[in-house]
Amino acid sequence: MRANSIGRWLLLGTFLTVPLVLWSQAGQGRRSLVLHGQPGEAALVQVEGRSYVEVEAIARLANASITYDGNNIVLTFPNCPKSIPVSGFSKEFMRAGIEVMAVIREWRSAVVNTNQRGLPITEDWVAGLRDNAAKNLRLAALAASTDDDRSALQLVTNDFNFMKQLSDQLVAAGKSARYVSPDELANNPLNQKIASCAHSLGVMAANGRFSDDGSCQ
Repeated sequence: MRANSIGRWLLLGTFLTVPLVLWSQAGQGRRSLVLHGQPGEAALVQVEGRSYVEVEAIARLANASITYDGNNIVLTFPNCPKSIPVSGFSKEFMRAGIEVMAVIREWRSAVVNTNQRGLPITEDWVAGLRDNAAKNLRLAALAASTDDDRSALQLVTNDFNFMKQLSDQLVAAGKSARYVSPDELANNPLNQKIASCAHSLGVMAANGRFSDDGSCQ
């Protein structure tokens, strides 16, 4: 497959991947492109003050491979550095993740305070807190872009699920008119796990990279 005659010419002003591009002049009115450290040269064509060089000529000079993918022309240069995986948390995920953690913390505080006042915890009341946390969790999922982001997202999701289970337990207790004392809630394994997980996630956020101490598993 061949690109059209326009697509086969590369504007040098946008050609940034070949290092140390040198210009030479050989004879009156003739300009050519020389790549430092590479033998040979490629003829240039000037149109309205801009210089163009044929893509195949660049590939030949740089010992690069050339492929055509639909309307795209792909040049692959030898010894090009491979992309380095991005480590740590992205800024977008940090913001979204911290917001999720804050919403889950507010959810837990509201449940604990309501329990301490001896008031029933109902599904209608819990639903708004749960839905708000779920919305922020979805936003964090959309913001995840690095491996650390995605790993931490799973732990944040675990924390959300722990909190949902705790709320469901308390709603079920209210429906059956079973009294849950503040001490019982404080010693509830899920409640303790939520607190430990939140602390672990907070340490991760402060360090800016993923680490798993098992608190959110």
